[in-house]
Amino acid sequence: MTPPAHAAAFLDSAGWHGATIKPLAGDASFRRYFRVEAGGRGAVLMDAPPPHEDPRPFISVAQWLNERGFAAPAIHAIDLEHGLVLLEDFGDVRMRETVDADADALMPLYSAAVDVLVELHRHPAGEWRAYDLAELQREAGLLVEWYCPAIQLAIDAEGYRAAWDEVLHHALTEQPVTVLRDYHAENLMLVGAERSLGLLDFQDALAGHPAYDLVSLLQDARRDVEPSIEDAMLARYTAATGAGATFLDAYHVLGAQRNAKIVGIFTRLWQRDGKPRYPALCPRVWAYLERDLSHPVLAPVARWFDANISPELRGDPMLVRGGAA
Repeated sequence: MTPPAHAAAFLDSAGWHGATIKPLAGDASFRRYFRVEAGGRGAVLMDAPPPHEDPRPFISVAQWLNERGFAAPAIHAIDLEHGLVLLEDFGDVRMRETVDADADALMPLYSAAVDVLVELHRHPAGEWRAYDLAELQREAGLLVEWYCPAIQLAIDAEGYRAAWDEVLHHALTEQPVTVLRDYHAENLMLVGAERSLGLLDFQDALAGHPAYDLVSLLQDARRDVEPSIEDAMLARYTAATGAGATFLDAYHVLGAQRNAKIVGIFTRLWQRDGKPRYPALCPRVWAYLERDLSHPVLAPVARWFDANISPELRGDPMLVRGGAA
């Protein structure tokens, strides 16, 4: 990755003259990240190029989180015209690789991640857009918009929307919290000697149901989370918050909704954006989706899937090819 054209001038103006700029990461969006070093200091440069990206939501949510004691990266400098933001560097140690390498770390780190959500949900939502019925329905629709055409499968799109209409009210709440929307092991950093959890990738935050980020953590599209871990962490959250049966209904409805959305997004990343590594993650996401569909609250949606997408057509869309129904 080549550093953005205005990076050197931006860093000079921010007091980082002569800094080295090394590629760090890209993601599923147009954002790119670089590690910056100068005079023994280190930081991360976010490149969020307009008009494709707008860094202001990230900045706003980071500041909101930091004001309430959560570990979002501190903002060192901003150039909105060129989409450049200089951030605190949380290092390279992610929860994902740590739990994959050390089974003894799994329960403590998942417990810590749940505890962050418990604390986050003690705060009323920030002034974010509502995660409302229209948004939930639009996102669920990404599966039939992208996955089904990719596997050449004709389906009952009107019936799909109607089935979701029967269940999505469970995912609404009169006491919304800040929903970070991409809260999972690859976006949780272990920071400092105390290995506290640092938060990343929260720029799409909305005001919605507290179950959503718990689903994101425990039905992780990028790594397998065993049902026993999911059950234990759900029990931990509900014990700490007093959440009951209605919360669990919301959890599974949002699990199905989120996983349907992700199948659609991963297919779109392949077909529209030329990123073929994402479809291979779809079988895991389908497995989570089927786990959620087994719950009685999702019976209308489960019936639609049984009637329209047979089990052998649920997988990697690059490998699956359905016939016209």
